[in-house]
Amino acid sequence: MIAKRIFGLPILLFLACVGVILLSHYYNQLPTGIPGALALCFVIGGIFGWIGDRLPIWDKYIGGGTVLVFIGSAALVYMGWLTDRETAQITHFIQQYQYLDFFISVLIVGNILAVKKAMLIRSLIGYVPVILLAIGGAMLFGLAVGLLIGLPLNEIICIYVLPVMCGGNGAGVIPLSEIYESITGLPRDSYYSKAFSILTIANIISILAASTLNWLGKKYPSITGEGRLVRQEQGLQEEDSSTTKSVSKSDLAGGLLLAMILYVLAELMAKVILPGWGNVQIHRYAWLVVLVALVNISGLIPESLKQGAKSVSDFLGGELLWILMVGIGVVYTDLETLFAAVTPTSVFLSAMIVLGAIIGAGFGGRLFGFYEVESAISAGLCMANRGGTGDLEVLAASNRMQLLSYAQISSRLGGGIVLILGAVMFGIFA
Repeated sequence: MIAKRIFGLPILLFLACVGVILLSHYYNQLPTGIPGALALCFVIGGIFGWIGDRLPIWDKYIGGGTVLVFIGSAALVYMGWLTDRETAQITHFIQQYQYLDFFISVLIVGNILAVKKAMLIRSLIGYVPVILLAIGGAMLFGLAVGLLIGLPLNEIICIYVLPVMCGGNGAGVIPLSEIYESITGLPRDSYYSKAFSILTIANIISILAASTLNWLGKKYPSITGEGRLVRQEQGLQEEDSSTTKSVSKSDLAGGLLLAMILYVLAELMAKVILPGWGNVQIHRYAWLVVLVALVNISGLIPESLKQGAKSVSDFLGGELLWILMVGIGVVYTDLETLFAAVTPTSVFLSAMIVLGAIIGAGFGGRLFGFYEVESAISAGLCMANRGGTGDLEVLAASNRMQLLSYAQISSRLGGGIVLILGAVMFGIFA
């Protein structure tokens, strides 16, 4: 069935918007600042999203419109179809105006506040062991397959397993390469280029795996909570039933304010109050998860504000998700680097490491009372992608943006564990 609206606009009106952007593109006169960048992102996202949601195989097995948006946007840059002015405006919107940080912080706050206290405590206690099992599964599969195809042990661990599971680029591969240089005395640049290439391949595999797990959950409903991590028990609910009530405008404003204030406090914790110990740094998103969990458990936040924060989160993660995916495609997805890194060995071994993370996390989820699909996605795939942007891509492909808080725990805490593990492994094998 052909949709009659895109972003709420009738098709003809949306096509008129496309015409305006094409005119702007022809004269290279996209307005500077947020208005021009948003208008361009809306149009690009609407086109690719609409197409991706209607491609039969793509929609069902690859991730639908959301995945096509960021891949299509990256392709526009790769083929040179966006002007330098347009690329710069989107880049400023995502990076300089920090829309990515805004998006992630709102989703973390809204989704954690929506979880009832008893469920939140239970999930946080059991989640770290699941992360460890995901790391163990990735290591086991990587070693078994790597040795089977004849790769040396040090290459399997240092070039493949550690980069895939270290929590992304900025908080993962970059510090991992610095650790490599400090321990081995070898230049970090050569290690970084190899490790980042493998991470990029694993990120794409994780996105495809996320879509597959979503399909698997639909086929076997008993293994998925459709976005809920913790299995239901009598007397417990993942979300308070009151969240279905109408939300006032003041609740929305208050929820947004609460998210921004907690983000500012998390930044203070990460940069000033308690940044870490020695070389171990605590990322602001990790602090944000901790702070929001403590605020929720304390019972200090009125239910109306929780509803407001969750509604803002749902709006960004739902109606405006394609906007962010355009930014991720343009700013963070380099198809040239990806194509250069693709070899049969790198793809196969990376896929096996990702599979090990999925199985380890899914098995751990079963042990600790979590749904297998949600556990495999958040503790498995969100350990095996490129960190913050990878988390968003994986969760978008699996239609489980509610799991972003847990994904950030995987990327930040799990990535930190792998960095410590890397320091030991480099000393032994590098």
